Amino acid sequence: MSGDSLNDLAAFLVVAQERNFTRAAKRLGVSQSALSQTVRGLEARLGLRLLTRTTRRVAPTEAGERLIQSIGPRIEEIRRELDGLSDLREKPSGTIRLTASEHAAETILWPAVAKIVDEYPDIKVEVVIDYGLTDIVGERFDAGIRMGEQIARDMIAVPIGPDLRMAVAGAPSYFALRSQPKTPRDLTGHNCINLRLPVHGGLYAWEFERKGRAVNVRVDGQLVFNTSNLMLKAALDGHGLVYLTEDQVAPYLADKRLVRVLADWCEPFSGYHLYYPSRRQPTAAFTLLVEALRYRR
Repeated sequence: MSGDSLNDLAAFLVVAQERNFTRAAKRLGVSQSALSQTVRGLEARLGLRLLTRTTRRVAPTEAGERLIQSIGPRIEEIRRELDGLSDLREKPSGTIRLTASEHAAETILWPAVAKIVDEYPDIKVEVVIDYGLTDIVGERFDAGIRMGEQIARDMIAVPIGPDLRMAVAGAPSYFALRSQPKTPRDLTGHNCINLRLPVHGGLYAWEFERKGRAVNVRVDGQLVFNTSNLMLKAALDGHGLVYLTEDQVAPYLADKRLVRVLADWCEPFSGYHLYYPSRRQPTAAFTLLVEALRYRR
């Protein structure tokens, strides 16, 4: 297959992923008309219709779907191998795409990224904030950051932070009108500030453990957010109890703007890990990031 055909296949895969020529063209940095002509040329050479086009959407045909399933993973492998050639250059370069939770990105990832992009101007980094268990292979991420216990066994996992503890806390004004919970089950009678998860739109269950006894509580309350910063602001304003990592609430416990409860039910657990596929061929840029993030006790 010629180099042009390989590029045309890659362009077709982007259109199939986006289900839209306009978005795909923007992602590829080409005009919509040029992209449409590229796909039509590929269809003409193959003698098959790969996409069904309507005024509102684009969808792969049976032949197009078969091509996506058979060729798509191979195109991605070729892309990664080509990225790996940057090791032969004098300076590390290329783009690194990462997915992480908001807390991990702010506290651990960003300090390392800031240092790397300052020292290596040819390295680009894209960070996508997501609380879900993202399919990093399918979504074309180079790596992800999650708690150690959440990572699949077929991934390489590198510890990048210490063990963590959760904390339940509320403002003094909140507790002025309510008694403090003594056990996790008491939370069902409190106004709790929930976190909305992207996976199936569910709410995050508050997890507790003491002396080997684990308890998960589905709390309820007036407020639901999908960002921890807003959860914290709501708790500081006295609107309910919040369940966040210990370091997020520590400054407000110190100045008594928040009061901690159920501390004896919040035991340490495995902290953040960088994870990526074992078959991944790391580039010089990616290796730099791994070493910058690696946690050393």
